[in-house]
Amino acid sequence: MSVRSKSILITGGAGFIGSHLVDRLIKDEPRRITVVDNFFLGNDDNLAQARAARPDIEVVRLDAADLAAMQDVVIANEVDTVFDMAVIPLPTSLTFPAWTVQTNVGIATTFCEITRRGLIERLVHVSSSEAYGSARYIPMDEGHPHDAITPYAASKSAADHIIESYVQTFGIDATVIRPFNNIGPRQNPGSYAGIVPIIVRRVLAGEPIEIYGDGEQTRDLIFVKDSADLIAQVHDSEACRGKVLNVATGVETSVNDLVARVLHLMDRPDHPVFHSEGRPGDVRRHLADVSQLESLLGHESPRLTDAALSETIDWYLSVLS
Repeated sequence: MSVRSKSILITGGAGFIGSHLVDRLIKDEPRRITVVDNFFLGNDDNLAQARAARPDIEVVRLDAADLAAMQDVVIANEVDTVFDMAVIPLPTSLTFPAWTVQTNVGIATTFCEITRRGLIERLVHVSSSEAYGSARYIPMDEGHPHDAITPYAASKSAADHIIESYVQTFGIDATVIRPFNNIGPRQNPGSYAGIVPIIVRRVLAGEPIEIYGDGEQTRDLIFVKDSADLIAQVHDSEACRGKVLNVATGVETSVNDLVARVLHLMDRPDHPVFHSEGRPGDVRRHLADVSQLESLLGHESPRLTDAALSETIDWYLSVLS
């Protein structure tokens, strides 16, 4: 079931992964595209490419946790499918834990309720691998226990359980996607920046790169455009309905190795690096088991290539220079 000729809503669509998903879904020629974003993290510039391709895109500045407001938007725009990307991020949960939890749980509950009321056909909810906490075993399949370390992780875990409860109790058509660590253009280079923009900024400023802890903590890194494409494929697959799916590469990379790889691609392999105290809530190992995703979609998950990493670095150089 493609989104072709359908009315779709993307919450958090002005954000990092959300805006790339908007770009990807435009290729499938939906009848109508609505983006809901409160612009806490989202940026209108992230939608420049989407607006050029689809000048009729509607962007609504609202809180996706507001059930009454979201119901009004869904009804007014005759929405068929919701891609729920809106989130308050992990670093915010260390400063404003209660607000993060209430908002993230509220967003999921809002769209479960809208689906239960029969106002949309399909819900694709984007969760986070943070719900698992640090790996008890490697690779981490979708049945891995939830050992949430931060309030953010706990909120994403709770949201997943709420969605699964609505699937079981009310039979709603919902899929939960758990992306692992995304890398790519448009990741917020500000106070909630990812590791690549931090490296680029420090190189440009001539400052040493700080690695928290010993740097041997690992992540499963996926290029954001690959994530967006996989999310679109999961939506279109009948076999993925009602499932919980890891979206990742199945490759484990340490922070030390990623820093070295980025510095090599920037032609700055000898740039100074130092280690500091570990951070609270920093998971130790993350590596996804992507066998279920690969089986359902019928192909291997893409890997994070040097070309994708170079595209990411070039984007940050253009933004931060």
